Amino acid sequence: MAVYKRGYQRYQGPLTGHWTRLFSLPRFSWERLFQQRLVVLLLTASLIWPLLCGLFIYLSNHLEIFASLTNNRGQDGGLAKFMEINPRFFLIFMNFQSTFSVLLAALAGPGLIAPDLANNALPLYLSRPLTRKDYVLARLLVLVGLLSTITWVPGLMLFGIQSGMAGWDWMLDHARMAAALLFGFLLWILMVSLVALACSAYVKWKIVAGALVLGFFFVTAGVATMVNAVFRVDWGVLLNPAKAMYVVWSDMLGADPPDGPGSMACAVALLVLVGLLGVVLERKLRPVEVIK
Repeated sequence: MAVYKRGYQRYQGPLTGHWTRLFSLPRFSWERLFQQRLVVLLLTASLIWPLLCGLFIYLSNHLEIFASLTNNRGQDGGLAKFMEINPRFFLIFMNFQSTFSVLLAALAGPGLIAPDLANNALPLYLSRPLTRKDYVLARLLVLVGLLSTITWVPGLMLFGIQSGMAGWDWMLDHARMAAALLFGFLLWILMVSLVALACSAYVKWKIVAGALVLGFFFVTAGVATMVNAVFRVDWGVLLNPAKAMYVVWSDMLGADPPDGPGSMACAVALLVLVGLLGVVLERKLRPVEVIK
């Protein structure tokens, strides 16, 4: 049959669902990320601290090991207080892992959007049954899945280890900390991921975008410190997303918050930042660009 006699016919094969199409982008992105040695090395290094925290939990529940090494058991009260698993312990864990999450996002995030914009591949994506929101959500899921492996997943595992050793009553009394680990880290992952995606969309070069992600947190910390020093105030913390998140985590875990604005003010500042990052993505991710 001649080619010109073949009329248009609608595709009659099986159709994939919306979520299947959406998760196809993260699936290939994760495969490419784990082929990068720096990403694998940093991901491995970021799991060392959770392992050390797990060892600390074990020792805190077996203080008889230290008691057997000392002749005077009456001096173990200070050691027991020092090795107590409390909100302060998980706050230190969250603060430490948040640093690794920023480094990992700076390494993995710029390669998600910048190459698509540099090679004009965005119209190709959006010509498929994917909207701009689907595209951003798919790229966001890449970082959420990657950063979850070093944040709330090991955090909940540590909480489970402590609950198994301390007993059912301890878990019920401290269930608030499990919720704080989950939702506190998810809020942090959302903010860090949006920073990485916004930098990747704003700068089309991967190396420059990665440096911009790190510079964002260093510059905001410096600006917040300068504002507090020059104006002799404490609300400059609101300009530092890492410090503001620390205040929110302290309140969620039930630990003593640092001096300065409360957790509600810090949460509002973080939400405003998330909104601004969303605006940047909305303006930069366009299928066509009009040049005047």
